Amino acid sequence: MPRQVVLDTDYGHGERFMDAWRALPPLGVLHYLAVTPQVPPAGAVADAQLRALWPLNVPGFHRILLDDGRVTLDLLVGALDAVLPQIVARVDAFHVAASSPASLARGLAKLAVLGATLHVHAPDDAADEALVWALTAAGFACKAVEGTHDVSAVYQSRKPQPEAPPAPVRRAIVIGAGLAGSSACHRLCANGWQVTLIERHASPAQEASGNLAGIFMPLLSRDDNIPTRLSRAAYTFALREWRRLGGVGQAFDGASCGVLQLARDADHAKVQQDVVAAWDYPQQYVRWLEADAASELLGGPTPHGGWLFEQGGWARPASLCESMLDACGERLQRVFAAEALDLQRVDGEWQVRGADGALIAQAPTVVLANGTGAVNIAQAAELPLSRLRGQVTHLSVPEHAHTHADADGAGAIHAPSPPAPPLLPLVVCREAYVTPPSKGVVCAGATYDNDDDPQLRADSQLENLTRLAEIVPGDDVAALAATAPLAGRVGFRCAAPDRLPLAGALPDYPSAGRLERLRDVPRHPGLHGLLGYASRGLIWAPLMAELLVSQLENTPPPLEAMLVDALDPGRFLLKQRRRSQ
Repeated sequence: MPRQVVLDTDYGHGERFMDAWRALPPLGVLHYLAVTPQVPPAGAVADAQLRALWPLNVPGFHRILLDDGRVTLDLLVGALDAVLPQIVARVDAFHVAASSPASLARGLAKLAVLGATLHVHAPDDAADEALVWALTAAGFACKAVEGTHDVSAVYQSRKPQPEAPPAPVRRAIVIGAGLAGSSACHRLCANGWQVTLIERHASPAQEASGNLAGIFMPLLSRDDNIPTRLSRAAYTFALREWRRLGGVGQAFDGASCGVLQLARDADHAKVQQDVVAAWDYPQQYVRWLEADAASELLGGPTPHGGWLFEQGGWARPASLCESMLDACGERLQRVFAAEALDLQRVDGEWQVRGADGALIAQAPTVVLANGTGAVNIAQAAELPLSRLRGQVTHLSVPEHAHTHADADGAGAIHAPSPPAPPLLPLVVCREAYVTPPSKGVVCAGATYDNDDDPQLRADSQLENLTRLAEIVPGDDVAALAATAPLAGRVGFRCAAPDRLPLAGALPDYPSAGRLERLRDVPRHPGLHGLLGYASRGLIWAPLMAELLVSQLENTPPPLEAMLVDALDPGRFLLKQRRRSQ
């Protein structure tokens, strides 16, 4: 399908975007990059589909997928001079405001394909002459638009242009059917790929994604560091994608019930208040609750208050995986109870074989999404992935006490009730977390252990319940440490040293020599990774899958360039070589 990439440096209220969407031919694909100093209010969005997916006014890049994926709107929030260097795209058409500085021209030329059109919109006065001269010097042939103050241009640079990458062969193998692999299948199939999913278990989400409940919420920080910015983009994208899928609690088990992150102490409470005040986030994203308001939500006293993420909540990862895989339809082939252990590149395709050497599947592209299982495959063996044990405690919600007649049939006796777990209306977390009850179970946890014990342990349960008693007051909760039966689940998280995911082409360690930049890192052709999601797979998975698809399809990524680099699986090899050079 023909794809048009448009960069609008002055989005306004989106009239030009809506015009481009309406003019899109039946088989066309539109990718619209729209720079805006802040997200316009949702009330200004006329189209119902777009309004339902409209992001909150928070910084960063916001990808909105529309019209069954034929239309992508990227809202790039920030000052133009800061946003432009972070865009990676090959642009076919530009819309530029007449007030734009002349220094913009060179940055636009770097993004333009040969023959790209550019329109300078000057509704009130003639376009700045310095801007027109700068565009001309950058390779745009400019002319006045008759009867207006506007200027139109075509990019006609004589500089050598990079060759357009070939269209991908849309056949891929995804190894691993947890959140990472299921999200990859979902986004690949939505983009027309034929995908074979290989999973060593008999059903999806049997490893780290198999917990009864995972929580979703963003990170916050005073300095808006890389993990904060990435989690903000991932969290908000996940919320939009789940709406497109059918909704939390509808398309899959879970609830957008809110998450209350309590302050640890008075100093931490001051930090939390300062962060909210400094960044002026919308209240739907996060707001500070004083101790009395937080206590009212908890149903008991808490001394310091905390952050309330109204759109946060919990989800059952396995049901989300099933929902995403079901949405893939006939483009997905599932191969379960088969463990991929050997990859060989033969005639431009990867052959995936099991322990017995039998061929499981073959395709030009392979995506490793199997957590620390990836290091059992030779090409990924040197990736610095850690396996972190996490034990979650399951607390059963007791049924109401039964009433029994005494032996003489007179009077009633109430059976004594065992200590009950907290029955909260939202997720509460601090050093630990606790979920609202679902299907008769409250989940509390989880530990971070550096061992490989797959069995439930009493010491890990005690750790969970001790932390639970610190954040949810009450005698019943305190008594759980001594009375709750050993119940729960052990899973193993896959984590990188910097606690950020790995998303992209995998490095070829044996072929690496002297390295200065990420682009110098040698790669295994057609071999990619979606790894290292640690305990944040729910929010990382959708955006990392979208990023991977943009790399495979050679389309604009959903993140700023520096954040894409922060996720590059080659970053560890680059650091290793820099230290040794």
